[in-house]
Formats: sequence, structure tokens, C-alpha cells
Amino acid sequence: MQEVQYIINQTQLQSKNIEATLKLLNEGGTIPFISRYRKEATGGLDEVQIAQIRDVADSFKQISQRQETILKAIDEQGELTDELKKKINSCFNMNELEDIYLPYKKKRKTRAESARQLGLEGLAKIIMSQGNQSPESAAKSFVKGEVKDAEAALAGARDIIAEWINENSAVRSRLRKAYQKNSSLTSKVVKSKAEEAEKYRDYFDYSSSLKKCPSYRFLAIYRANSEGYLRMKVAVDEDSIFDFMNRFYVKNNSLMGQQIELAYQDAYKRLLHPALENEALTEKKKEADKSAIDVFSENLRQLLLAAPLGKKRILAIDPGFRSGCKVVCLDEAGELLTNVTIFPHAPQKELDKAKSKIWQLVEAYKIDAIAIGNGTASRETEFMVKNINFKTEVMVFVVSEDGASVYSASSIARQEFPDFDVTVRGSVSIGRRLMDPLAELVKIDPKSIGVGQYQHEVDQKLLKESLDDVVISCVNEVGVNLNTASPYLMSYVSGLGPQLAENIVEYRRENNGIKSRQELKKVKRLGEKAFEQCAGFLRIVDGKNPLDNSAVHPESYSSIEKMAKQLKMTVQDLIGNAEVLEQLKKADFPYIDGFTFDDIIKEIKKPGRDPRKKVKVLEFDSSVKSIDDLSLGKKLNGIVTNVTNFGAFVNIGIKENGLIHKSNLADVYVENPADYIKLHEHVKVEVIQLDVERGRIGLRRL
Repeated sequence: MQEVQYIINQTQLQSKNIEATLKLLNEGGTIPFISRYRKEATGGLDEVQIAQIRDVADSFKQISQRQETILKAIDEQGELTDELKKKINSCFNMNELEDIYLPYKKKRKTRAESARQLGLEGLAKIIMSQGNQSPESAAKSFVKGEVKDAEAALAGARDIIAEWINENSAVRSRLRKAYQKNSSLTSKVVKSKAEEAEKYRDYFDYSSSLKKCPSYRFLAIYRANSEGYLRMKVAVDEDSIFDFMNRFYVKNNSLMGQQIELAYQDAYKRLLHPALENEALTEKKKEADKSAIDVFSENLRQLLLAAPLGKKRILAIDPGFRSGCKVVCLDEAGELLTNVTIFPHAPQKELDKAKSKIWQLVEAYKIDAIAIGNGTASRETEFMVKNINFKTEVMVFVVSEDGASVYSASSIARQEFPDFDVTVRGSVSIGRRLMDPLAELVKIDPKSIGVGQYQHEVDQKLLKESLDDVVISCVNEVGVNLNTASPYLMSYVSGLGPQLAENIVEYRRENNGIKSRQELKKVKRLGEKAFEQCAGFLRIVDGKNPLDNSAVHPESYSSIEKMAKQLKMTVQDLIGNAEVLEQLKKADFPYIDGFTFDDIIKEIKKPGRDPRKKVKVLEFDSSVKSIDDLSLGKKLNGIVTNVTNFGAFVNIGIKENGLIHKSNLADVYVENPADYIKLHEHVKVEVIQLDVERGRIGLRRL
């Protein structure tokens, strides 16, 4: 089967695992469901491998559709031979497929086509045969009508030869390799825009191997080129190209050979180079897009799986100067209790009044923790809060507010808080992020969360698909409380979606909650397939069946009951009994598959466990309030806010983030910073570079 072989070539996975995965995907299986509950069929493939099979299968379909289109077009011209058909059907590289089709494409009015209409194709063939006749002599018989002289005839014939050379798939393939492996990328500033282009100063006169150019550099140059600040070009060694062309086309040192030399030089400069330069840039862009999207996806995963504080009472502050600090209090479920605005900073400077108000709110609403947005006036607000003497211990956290303004103006926020303005909604979002980052951040377009790299330059469709995959993966990895989750969170559960999520919320409202997973089958339009896909990811706390609060799928309940009976125990006695569970051997339970057995034991040891870490408080240096307070050699605490291909950005408690370049991340060479540092990781750093004017801080990890 061509599809399976194509996927094997691209992924190096085993045929039987690919076939099983394709079957499950075609039957409507989701990636989280297949990776967790169908390991026996797939050979234990993980989510990344299953997604790879899906994506490569999609690529195969696109190529197959293009093959069909090309075959039909050539057949309609009466040019389709058995050999050509076989060649097209066996080609699975899109660029090479287009090379094969190029001679048969309907052409616009080209120079070669004009020359053909003047009857000069015969002369082109005579020149290509490279006989002993002189070009001028051969051209004489073609001088007629609009062809005024021999030179005009030869020029037209060379145009035809140039087109033949351009359409030769072997030539294009050879040159393509040169562009892929040996080309250079250069960029130069547009002199009239040098001042506006200041932020691209590093690329004003830049040169690099195209192949080795890091994706972040390429995307920066690509953006600047699109904005008209830089001119970007790809070049190869023309001498080596012409040397190859000469060996490929010129048979002898004749005058006819000189005409061919003129033709291939023209073909290269006018036709081949522009096409192959564009193709090389397109391929590099795809590669850079993938690299940037991979970075964004990994950062998003870490952000979504960030440690939750849990069900605590939160006071959240969206800091500000002139417009004041918006304060909200939330209960354990994240419901809004009250909201006020305080003005502790300039120009009002009502510091004592603000501190008193926060103290009163903490007491009145029995607040456990305070969340402060990390935007404008964040550091000043944190300093104020930490100088309030509360009666009880109150934890203080600085929380990323990236995307909070997007949420606050969204239809979701208007639905949740129709009677409150955007400032209150934004503060609520900050507080809820501390309680449960995943549950809150799923309401925001991932592109707005601020953990990407050149996200506006990359392929937007691919970016959306990749980020959606991450959100779905994270939601299903953590699991969702069936009786408390918002419809937005539940919509990402395997097999559901917005409508079924709304139907579940409506059903639980009408029935005062859902008591068991089996009850899900009573939800409107939730059929057997949807139940199969979603049931294992939905949790019921304190339900009738303790397994309903685990990642064990209902299809395995009978096996666990049989296991418990065999051990002369109840299921309830078995759950959490690590001492017994660790002694069990797969061979004693032949009715349970190997992968399923391992997963069941792991899960019922600690049912309902949250895979996320525990939240930690970070203390910034209280003596550093702005970039002016920094000095070389200063050692600081920081929290990682973004990881890129070239390093990690770190919040050190001031407006400007510092950068740990990848060369300063470890004592060894670092290719991929994500292997050495994670989003939200607490780090100790040293200031090694300072550019106060440009607001740049260079850091070294200690």
C-alpha cells in the first residue's frame, strides 16, 4: 500500500503500527484516546508519533490529489503515455512532481512561445544537434516575415532552448540540490529606511549559509523584508552552475555550442534562478515555521501544565498607575465576590488607603493568596502588598497577564460577566490563572498568550492546528472534573467539542450533577462513539464508582472487578493499595492486555492524581525596582517567561525581561535551549550585559 510505505519512509515507524493507527483515526478516534487506550493496537505509540502519522497521511493525500490533477490535465492534451503515467504515480515529492508537469502546463505568452509562432523551433532543434554548420548559415532559411535577420532568428531559437532547459526535470533537480545545500542568504538594509529599521540592525549587511541560518534569524530577516526594511536574496556559485550546464548540454567546442552556452546562461538568470530562489526561500520558511511552531507549542504546553494553586480564595490585582489597580476577590470556585479600584501609585499616591482596603478585603473574604498581574506597576504593587501586616499568612504571587485583555474583551468573558467591564474581567482572569492555569487559559486564543516566537510570520493554519493539538493534549492529560468544568474546558475533551460540552453542562444543571460516567449516555446527542472517546478523561469526584475518579476507562472496569475478585478483595480495597498492586504480575491476569495492565496498575495506585507540579512562590530582589538598579555581576532570582531557539527570557522583577542566550545556559554547547530550561522555571542568574538605552539585559544562568 503506497500510503503506508510513504508514511514508513517519512517516520521510520513499523508498518503494522501505522496501519492500526490509520484505521483508528479513520474510525473517528482522537489522538489522546488512541495514545492512552489503544496502545495494544498501536504498539504503544505516543501522541507525537500518532500526530506524525496523521500529518504525513494528510500530506500523502495532498500529493495523491495533485497527481490525479496532473494526470487528467496531460491526458486531456493527448500527451499521457504509460511511461509518463508511471513516472507521475511513483513521484511523491511535490517539487519534483511540478517539474514533471512543467512542460505540459498551459503557458502564458512567453518569449519562447512567441518564437515558436514565428516558426523558429526548427532552428532551435538544429542548434541543439550541434552540427558543423555555422549558426548564421542555419538561421538564414528562417529569416522571413517578422524575423528580420539571422541574429533575430538565433535570439528567438535561444529563447526556445532556454525554455527547454528550464523545463528539464533532471537539470532542475540538480540545481535544486545546489540551492538546498550550498546557497547563501544575504540581507541588506534599504538605505532610505535605515532609521526606521533600527531594530533589525543586526541584519543590515548579513550573510549566512541558507541551510545553516537559524530559524529565528531567518524569520527576523523575512519579516524585515516583508516590511520593506531589508532586501533578502539567495545566491549560489554561478560558475559551478554554468560548468554543470556546459557538461550537460554542450557536446563540442563548436559555434553551435556557443549558442547553447548563451541559452543556458539566459535560462538560468531569467527562468531557473528566480524560480529556485523562491522555492529555496519557501522551503526554508516552512522549516523555520516548523521550528518556531515547535518552540511555541512546547512553551504553551508548559504554560498550560503550570502548577495550579487549587481551590483557594484569591484576591487578584491588575496593577496600574493613573487608572489605578483593579482588585477582585474570588471564592474557591473562581466566582467573583466583590471588586474595587485602589490608587496607591502616582499621581494619586493613596498608599495607606489602598493598603487598608486590601487588608479589609483579605479579612472579610478569608483570602488565602494574592495574585498580581505582571504588567505596568506590577513591581510597585507587589512591594506594597508585601508590606501589609495581615493577621494570617497570605501567599503573594506575580502572575503573567498575557492575553488577559484579549479574554476580557471576548464573547466568553461577556457571557461570564455581562454586568462588569473589561477591567474587572481582566482581574478575574489573573486570579483564576493562579487557581488553575489550564482551566482559564483555554478561554484565550493561544497566539495571544505571549509565549511564541515570530508567531505572526509563520503559517497561520499550521500554527493553529499545532496549538490546538497542544491544548487538547494538555486538557486530556490532566483530566476534567465533569461536575465543575466550564463548557470551554470540557469542549477540548477527546470526542466532545463545543455543542456536546454545552449539552453536558445543561444536563448536569437540570439533574443536580452527574453521579456516574455511565450517566453520560443520557446526555443529548452523546452517542456510543463520543462516550468511548471522552469517558476516560472525565472525572467524577465522590461518585458511586471510585473508578470514575481515575483515568481508567469504563471498558476496563469489568477486568478490574475480575482482578479484585481473583485477589479476594473489593475494588474499593484495591484502589490506592500500593503494597498489593506492586506485587501483581501480568501473567496472573491473562484477560488484561499488557499495555492496559501497566496503565491500570499505575492509575489505581494513585487515582485522581494531578500530573502537574505544586506551585511555588518566588522572591525577587527587593533592592531592584528598575533597570537603573542593575549592575554587571549582580546576582538575582528570576522566573522564565519565554523559551526561544536562541535562549530564554527571564522576569527578574522589573519591567524589562533579561535574556539568557543559549551560550550562557550551561557549561556545554546548547543546541536546543528547551532541553536545558523550562517555562516558569525558577532560576538564579547573573547580569553579564547591560544596555540601559535599548532596555537590554544579558544574563548568565548560575
